[in-house]
Amino acid sequence: MKATAALIAAAALLVTASPAQAANGTIGERETVCANDLYVRTAPNDGPWMGTLYRGQTFLVKGPKSGSYIYGFAYGHINANGWVQDGWFC
Repeated sequence: MKATAALIAAAALLVTASPAQAANGTIGERETVCANDLYVRTAPNDGPWMGTLYRGQTFLVKGPKSGSYIYGFAYGHINANGWVQDGWFC
């Protein structure tokens, strides 16, 4: 009985749990930013800030991925390579 209750509780957690962020940057694709703002950094994992991309601007995903960050080229007013947090593309 206790094992069944534990399995039901575990299943409920799996069904209701959702990742904080989905990785959706596809290497080789020029992705559109869906976030209101997306910080471009000189290094992954909250490295120094170099600029901001805004909703509708684009980012060419080059890779590699490092944790929740991905490397690529930020178009728009930045026009430079950098790292962004993955999961904020349309």
